[in-house]
Amino acid sequence: MTKVFIDGSAGTTGLRIGERLAGRKELELLSLPAELRKDPSAREEIINAADIAFFCLPDAASVEAAAMVHSDHTAVIDTSTAHRTAEGWAYGFPELHGMREKILGSNRIANPGCHASGFISLVEPLVHEGLIAPDTALSCFSITGYSGGGKSMIADYESGNRAAELDSPRQYALGQTHKHLKEMVAVCGLAIAPVFCPIVGDYYSGMAVTVPLFRKDLKGSVEDIKQLYAACYAGPLVKYREYDGGMVAGNALSGRDDMVITVAGNEERILLVSLFDNLGKGASGAAIQNMNLLLGMDETTGLVTGD
Repeated sequence: MTKVFIDGSAGTTGLRIGERLAGRKELELLSLPAELRKDPSAREEIINAADIAFFCLPDAASVEAAAMVHSDHTAVIDTSTAHRTAEGWAYGFPELHGMREKILGSNRIANPGCHASGFISLVEPLVHEGLIAPDTALSCFSITGYSGGGKSMIADYESGNRAAELDSPRQYALGQTHKHLKEMVAVCGLAIAPVFCPIVGDYYSGMAVTVPLFRKDLKGSVEDIKQLYAACYAGPLVKYREYDGGMVAGNALSGRDDMVITVAGNEERILLVSLFDNLGKGASGAAIQNMNLLLGMDETTGLVTGD
């Protein structure tokens, strides 16, 4: 039986992973008593007893935990920002070019950031196939449900006497220093960082990430983009779908672990759109997908997907 330990099981991502794995009979969930959760020696022992260790911790704590791993059989899936561009770590988005093989050949997996997952899913294939140049000046706006801000933000939004400003969408990271930018640039092979505008909305979960593109920056046609996405994203967890008009809702895939890619706009001003759940393919769902791959299982095991 595969032994699994979640370091940081009380946080939003850790709780969601624990809930998803609790009913899986092929797994044994290891745990520490509350009084030992911050004891370094106890943590080191249980991490190295696990076959899969999920790190759902702040960056500094994840670096500390990674240094504790000395067992050859322990694979680490880190959901923090700490190792997403670090040497020796595979980036945990298997649908990207060549990434599935890197994940399968590694025991150190860095789970992608939620906003970053949407941006990278749209941009990396275009750069890799030469449809846009690495030095293209891009922008991105991304709306997420408030669960992306963790327990503190969830409590703020669900408070009975919350501030009036929470009734409105709120843009943040105005200084253009969002922690996901580093992986967005590195994984896509960009020469310059995009202008990034993340927005939190008054709903629990779900994301809509949009990258606008001018025709003049495209080395090809809109149809070339659609054909590339259709080839890259045929499922089971990332799928290309034709845009059917109307509106795009940020919570369209709330509660699911898959991602839908689409293309809107017109021949001159193109909108590349990625829809998913910030707690699903943007966090715990992606982590479980990576675990399934490492264990040689169907990658959708225990995950919720749509048609």
